Amino acid sequence: MAETKDKIEIIKKSSRHYPEILKEIPNAPKQLYVRGHLPKDHNLNFAIVGTRTASDYGRTLAFKIAKELAELGFNIISGLALGIDTQAHLGALEGKGKTTAVMGSAIDDNSIYPSENLNLVQKIISSGGAVISEYEPGTKSEIWFFPERNRIISGLSRGVLIVEAPEKSGALITARVALEQNREVFAIPGSIFSKNSMGTNNLIKSGAKMVITVDDILEELNLTDLKNEKGIKEEENLTEEEKIILKIVEKESIHIDKICKISKMAAGQVLSIVSVLEIKGIIKNIGGSKFVKLN
Repeated sequence: MAETKDKIEIIKKSSRHYPEILKEIPNAPKQLYVRGHLPKDHNLNFAIVGTRTASDYGRTLAFKIAKELAELGFNIISGLALGIDTQAHLGALEGKGKTTAVMGSAIDDNSIYPSENLNLVQKIISSGGAVISEYEPGTKSEIWFFPERNRIISGLSRGVLIVEAPEKSGALITARVALEQNREVFAIPGSIFSKNSMGTNNLIKSGAKMVITVDDILEELNLTDLKNEKGIKEEENLTEEEKIILKIVEKESIHIDKICKISKMAAGQVLSIVSVLEIKGIIKNIGGSKFVKLN
């Protein structure tokens, strides 16, 4: 493993630092140029990609799913493009997780594309993630670099989620390559009237796993225990008052008034506590001021 003057590491395929999961694909890069730190646990690598011209719907979902996966320990892989990719990286950072940007350009500051995301590159690196490319620093970017790098995005990942994609989107290339690499392919459904959902809806028709919530991804990857482990850790860090309320809620759905009565706490205090427990994802308001414990 060598390092350039710009703190760009050169990791050859023969190196022990080269990702083992990437060696599995037939046309793996001979070497990678890396800024930052590659993930060590490839079992939790997951790609989220989609169109550059994303809708509010697509951007919101990309951010939300990336954030929730990052909170569970996933490393989010994407391509740093505007639109869905950018939101995937931002969501991962918001979830206090790590994210890897696979570039269709060289990764020195002068070559980063799009240049609008140079600040995002710095955030990814400073948060413990990585920005990588197979192209030597200073290499002039060519249009075919972007579809070429898609094989690396899927190659690094256990699964690939396509959030939004028109019928001729580059994200669909990633989906096709992912299938060839024996990776799981996921897609988010959208309106039949939205051109940005034509590609994803067709993927689902062809057998891609439909994703409504993060649970759909966890189930397909046989990683549902991650959510349970997170819940256990969060319960260990509760205040005494929060533990009292949780003990009341965990047996069955229960009305807020009954929680107040059993806990002998003031209504305002109970409302504050259940709100915190909701934010932590431990309980849920199912309507009618009734609450249930999740998982």
